[in-house]
Amino acid sequence: MYIIKVKGKAKIPDYIQLRDDKFVLIAYFRADRPLQKLEKFGLEGKESELKAVIDELPFGKLQKLEI
Repeated sequence: MYIIKVKGKAKIPDYIQLRDDKFVLIAYFRADRPLQKLEKFGLEGKESELKAVIDELPFGKLQKLEI
């Protein structure tokens, strides 16, 4: 799974995209509001780790999500 942070402009907030190994978009959510259904992606119980990754992630750089 891959993650990318997209910079918002003006009143549009920053967003996070989660993509599968074929780079197909599987989740899209606001960076300040974590995804609610993390168990669907095998990330249940890893909310704090995901939040830390999102905080450190540079804008526009696709990287492999390893938590």
